[in-house]
Amino acid sequence: MRIACIGGGPGGLYFAALMKGLDPRHEVTVYERTAPEDAFGFGVVLSDETLGGIEHADPEVYAALSAEFARWDDIDVHYRGSVTTSGGHGFSAVDRRRLLGILRDRCAALGVDLRLRTEAPPAEDLERTHDVVVACDGAGSATRTAFEGDFGTTLERRHCRYMWLATDKVFDAFNFHVLETPHGVMQAHAYPYSDTASTFIVEMHERVWEAAGFGAPGRPAGADGTDLEAVERCAGLFAEALEGHALRPNASRWRSFTTVRNRTWRRGALVLLGDAAHTAHFSIGSGTKLAMEDALALAACLHEHPGVKEALAAYEDERRPVAESVQRAAQASLEWFEDIGMHTGQEPLQFAFNLLTRSRRVGRENLRLRDPDFADAVDDWFSAANGGGEARPPMFHPFRLRGLELPNRVVVSAMDMYSSTGGTPGDFHLVHLGSKALGGAGLVMTEMVCVSAPGRITPGCAGLYAPEHTAAWKRVTDFVHENSSAAIGVQLGHSGRKGATRLMWEGIDEPLEEGAWPVVAPSPLAYRPGVNQVPAELTRAGMDAIRDAFATSAREADRAGFDLLELHCAHGYLLSSFLSPLTNRRTDRYGGDLAARLRYPLEVFAAVRQVWPEHKPMTVRISATDWTDGGTTAEDAVEIARAFADAGADAIDVSTGQVTPDERPAYGRSFQVPFAERIRARVGVPVVAVGAISSHDDVNSLLLAGRADLCALGRTHLYDPQWTLHAATEQDYTGPGARWPVQFQAGSRRPPTGRTDGPRPRLELLREPASGPAHRRWRPQHAGGPRTA
Repeated sequence: MRIACIGGGPGGLYFAALMKGLDPRHEVTVYERTAPEDAFGFGVVLSDETLGGIEHADPEVYAALSAEFARWDDIDVHYRGSVTTSGGHGFSAVDRRRLLGILRDRCAALGVDLRLRTEAPPAEDLERTHDVVVACDGAGSATRTAFEGDFGTTLERRHCRYMWLATDKVFDAFNFHVLETPHGVMQAHAYPYSDTASTFIVEMHERVWEAAGFGAPGRPAGADGTDLEAVERCAGLFAEALEGHALRPNASRWRSFTTVRNRTWRRGALVLLGDAAHTAHFSIGSGTKLAMEDALALAACLHEHPGVKEALAAYEDERRPVAESVQRAAQASLEWFEDIGMHTGQEPLQFAFNLLTRSRRVGRENLRLRDPDFADAVDDWFSAANGGGEARPPMFHPFRLRGLELPNRVVVSAMDMYSSTGGTPGDFHLVHLGSKALGGAGLVMTEMVCVSAPGRITPGCAGLYAPEHTAAWKRVTDFVHENSSAAIGVQLGHSGRKGATRLMWEGIDEPLEEGAWPVVAPSPLAYRPGVNQVPAELTRAGMDAIRDAFATSAREADRAGFDLLELHCAHGYLLSSFLSPLTNRRTDRYGGDLAARLRYPLEVFAAVRQVWPEHKPMTVRISATDWTDGGTTAEDAVEIARAFADAGADAIDVSTGQVTPDERPAYGRSFQVPFAERIRARVGVPVVAVGAISSHDDVNSLLLAGRADLCALGRTHLYDPQWTLHAATEQDYTGPGARWPVQFQAGSRRPPTGRTDGPRPRLELLREPASGPAHRRWRPQHAGGPRTA
């Protein structure tokens, strides 16, 4: 085959070498417009997984790299005068120039045509003369930009500024230096890449960058474009970290990270590789790592498949899920650093744990495997901060809301069951909610219980607007209280414009074919124009009637024996529709700015709180974003939560979306948690985190990091009603908060599996295996400050 590579970075060079190594008959040409000595950047971090692939595919490249590596196992977090160290992480880094030199030498030895200082011909011209054209010309790829419509390119510019530097100080670990200044928080990411130098990246939010004067015009620049004044100031700001060593620039100036995504990586014989196809923030790993893994996959697919079209499709099918997974983790990480000022109120040990688990790919169990001493220290700290007593898994610490003490931090999320008759719950609800309570959760929530018949979502929705409803619910609450240690809460709501629809399994949000009732909303906007009803705009009288219905249902909820009441202001139902600017277009005092849109939901909250017993807690569920332009934002959610907290809410249950069918959620592991964490940090109110939380490691990690106070799991409890008790067993925990019903005691240990090869290795239970030794060290160091644990 004839192959052209546009770009002579590590990805392009490695791909070229691999193809020539697989078949010397391939004609491979690499075009690189810069000279060898013009390589930008400093150290490149490669994972053990990537290195394993290189070793298998090209032992000569691996051997040359191995001789150059700087290796370390520890991560040191420097914060508020203390250093917290976690070990067992296993990193390798190499000088970027040496990496490029090794790859160029390998290409030359194999017969690759290297055309340095040479601009590549246009991709269309190359496609006429080559079988495959690989665009590996970086995040700002001119090749991709020329065909961005075909690739479906999106560029998301992020909110931090960073500068890539080096220092002759050789760090002995990956270092995070967190600096609190009068302008805001700045941080440095530093790691060794040779026996004489380390990478030193300075990063800060744009607001901090502006406040510190780094964006002032007329700044002196070096011949290579380096911001000389900024380099000098950074050296002064991080003088303690540098310990007298200098910072060394290389075309170093302030940049904003841009996340590159493409709908497809292929256009005929043209294919994207590395940063041209996808970028991931440097705080989660190296773009070079991803590019070299892309090169391995692309070379293998071209070698294994007879046709170029099939090979390029196979390459994208293989690599896209990996790249998107890394991008999700990188997004979580970069957002954590953008919001780092939100976390700096934490104590050093918790702050370090929060930082280490920021991507949601590493959790408590993974850190325990890498460094048991560090994990134990974090558990001990959490126990001391939450009432003392013996250390236990964080999820089994109790939590108090007003007069209610929950035995643990697990909540069975509210899930609509659509199985009531005329609003009356029956045996199904007794078994459904009773089994979840017997399963060990600290709090079991009902589905949304409607405050009136016209406020139902479907004919199968439960209610609390008739005497028979109260009696039926009391049957459920009595069972829970008599047979478990769980509390049971009721979620009160009104469907608004999403009412009069079919049962979920008959067509979610589909209108009833017959028997529909009129629906109401803040504004006459159908949920789906032309499909769902156009709701009547609520009048003042109608709003008063619904407010009073909420209060009446709250009184009945108390008579029914519920321990907690949650007001449903999420998911596009009535009160949520008042909050979102997408659904509230009113021109009276209940529409307009956020304060006006909050007015009616707060009136309903006040009416309910007035009749709900003082000693019983009340929570509010909100949609913290509408996941679409023009809707509720994360900042709006903070103010919404603050308003309800000021009105007397004891906790905010933080969900997202379902307000408009046009939403574009960013699904992923624990994807809604950052919204809860922001509210907890900014408002100071307890939060319930929800959304793709599925393991006890997820729950424990979120609690330890200070991202949530309670964790609500829905589908997980449908799969396993005894999930909390099983989580206790899997963690070898039998103490408070993990009470097995006496009737179930015989099943409190996992039954024999029939395996003859011993117990299941602990590593199999983890999502991500550790690199390096399971434990190196954990040392709380202090520079005139207190110990971190």
